Amino acid sequence: MSNFVQRTLSGSVYVAIIVAAVLYHPASFAALFCLVSVFAVREFCKLLGSDVWLTVVSSVCAGLLFFMHSYLNTIPSVINPLYLLLVMLVLVAELFRKQKNPIVNWGYFLVSQAMIAYPLALMNSIYYHEDWMLGKYVVLALFVCVWSNDTGAYLTGSLIGKHKMIPRVSPGKTWEGLVGGFVFSLVAGYIFSLCIPALPLWEWLLIAFVVSVAGTLGDLMESLFKRTIGIKDSGNVVPGRGGWLDCFDSTLLASPAVYLLLSVLG
Repeated sequence: MSNFVQRTLSGSVYVAIIVAAVLYHPASFAALFCLVSVFAVREFCKLLGSDVWLTVVSSVCAGLLFFMHSYLNTIPSVINPLYLLLVMLVLVAELFRKQKNPIVNWGYFLVSQAMIAYPLALMNSIYYHEDWMLGKYVVLALFVCVWSNDTGAYLTGSLIGKHKMIPRVSPGKTWEGLVGGFVFSLVAGYIFSLCIPALPLWEWLLIAFVVSVAGTLGDLMESLFKRTIGIKDSGNVVPGRGGWLDCFDSTLLASPAVYLLLSVLG
């Protein structure tokens, strides 16, 4: 099976699962992305060579952090103290573990929470930002705009891309591809304005633009991470597409960017 066919088939299943989880029920969304958060943090820690203890605790914290932002208002009162307790445990434990470089362990843990777990958890807050019936469509738009941006950037960059953006980080990314990604993302935002008129056109286009910019930066951020540790893909979760971090790299900045935008728009 060619790589193109493999990527197409696996990508179709990947997209279908996410769309179904977002639209079907809040519980399906929470269950799926809690797992994504846990496995993405686990993948991150393993790639950096964290010991088993730190990897497990970091993954548990990712799951707890996700449910701190859950739609169930009764959960944060239980989960929040437990999450903070585990964070304190990780920081204090380095006093007794006699590791050669405890600051590195602190860094791995805190970055895993701030760069991966927290952005993914914020999607729950977007889902239930005042109106969950509208929020789920904003979350869906976030993913669709990310995919549209990636597709537009790839097609445009492949066809007419000549001027490299940041070759030391991602040699394949071009300024022409960046513009193509913007256009595709804005088209997706326009389509959402036609299908979901609860938000005006300018807000959908603003969401699409913010997702495009933040998603591109998130992609570059993960490229920098992989280039620093000398790997091509973070894993092989989705055949032809890579690991958990590869699949959700753009979301890691797009999610908090959309959350901030919604907070500003009120």
